Amino acid sequence: MENQEYSVGLDIGTTKIVAIVGRRNTHGKIEVLGVGKAKSLGVHKGIVNNISQTISSIRAAVAEAQTSSGVEIKKVTVGIAGKHIRSLQHSDYIMRENPDKFIGEDDIDALKEQVKKLVMLPGEEIIHVLPQEYKVDSEGEIHEPVGMHGKRLEANFHVVVGQMGSIRNIARCVKEAGLEMEALTLEPLASSEAVLTKEEKEAGVAIVDIGGGTTDIAIFKDNIIRHTCVIPYGGGIITDDIKEGCSIIEKHAEQLKVKFGSSLPDMEKESTYVTIPGLHGRPDKEISLRTLAEIIGARVEEILEMVNIELKAYGAFEQKKKLIAGIVLTGGGSNLKNLRQLANFITGFDSRIGFANEYVANDKNQYLKGPEYATSIGLLMESLKIRDKKAGMPEEVIEEKTAEPETDMILGAAQVAAEEQTVQKKRKNLTFGQSLMEKVKKFFEEVE
Repeated sequence: MENQEYSVGLDIGTTKIVAIVGRRNTHGKIEVLGVGKAKSLGVHKGIVNNISQTISSIRAAVAEAQTSSGVEIKKVTVGIAGKHIRSLQHSDYIMRENPDKFIGEDDIDALKEQVKKLVMLPGEEIIHVLPQEYKVDSEGEIHEPVGMHGKRLEANFHVVVGQMGSIRNIARCVKEAGLEMEALTLEPLASSEAVLTKEEKEAGVAIVDIGGGTTDIAIFKDNIIRHTCVIPYGGGIITDDIKEGCSIIEKHAEQLKVKFGSSLPDMEKESTYVTIPGLHGRPDKEISLRTLAEIIGARVEEILEMVNIELKAYGAFEQKKKLIAGIVLTGGGSNLKNLRQLANFITGFDSRIGFANEYVANDKNQYLKGPEYATSIGLLMESLKIRDKKAGMPEEVIEEKTAEPETDMILGAAQVAAEEQTVQKKRKNLTFGQSLMEKVKKFFEEVE
């Protein structure tokens, strides 16, 4: 089987690394061919802190995915998150030299390039510029300005910023594991692809992905990404609290959280206990489920309060920006009992649990239903989009130096200009992950 027929999503998380191999069936749904899973040993709060251990975990997950799918994995689409990711809103404009000529993609590209010149903090780099709404002269709230006439072109942008060092570490781990990184995708955006509907994005919705080391947030309104952020706390810190509060080992703390954990202490009876086996002949320990819920609830409340702060920063409580579709909770942390009710109470928005199997056609045993696979499936969907886009534009992919059909120039200088315009058009059509990969590849070429 050729790898070109299939796509692979690789989720490098804090607690686990998941590789999913899949393809699109005739009905447009995703057919999962194989899944590989390995414990993540070299990642802390979404950031690689041990290269060799991360490489070993990636190899283990990919090997299992290859065995279960029967496909040789060469290219992967990888997610990026971590506490170093932040976003900001920025408005900018350009004055067009020829207002009589209609606005084209080159004008939008020029505006984006101007935004990329913003001065960031040391070590930071702009990795994504997302236009939201445009304004041409005095006319605002324009979503597609191409073809319009005007002198001043202005836009509001959602700018995503991250540490290039963290991006290069992920790229190195993937490369050392014998894989080619097809694209990098922001994990909250990948999760949103897997669990959100178009109607929710139109009405206004916040996806809250509670992972092992971080909680990723992405807010959509009018089908436009409005806000993204990463909170450096997740399910792992809840496990640590249980370990310290109950004086037990981490393995038992994780089992307690998964099997008996609850976000609402008032819903648990004080007289109900669970017994933890003692270590090396020591007596067993009894822990009240009410006490366990109090420990979990305190930390979950703190995380949800941070989510609330981000919602307020966006303006979700204003009438114009109100999130009609509320909140969608996903990620492994959303499996906690009574989490949805607590989220409703703290944020004031209706919430639901986002399951990742809505777009999967062959998940008969519900293996991928768990919200912990939302990011992995979202990355697979992003990889399939990239492959479909390449398949749909053969002329631009096959040959960069073919002049555009509408260009009728024979002279050498004009031909060069046409070639440059075609190359720029191809670059414009790259996804965020592909454009970011160009930077990463250029970095490695310079190092070598």
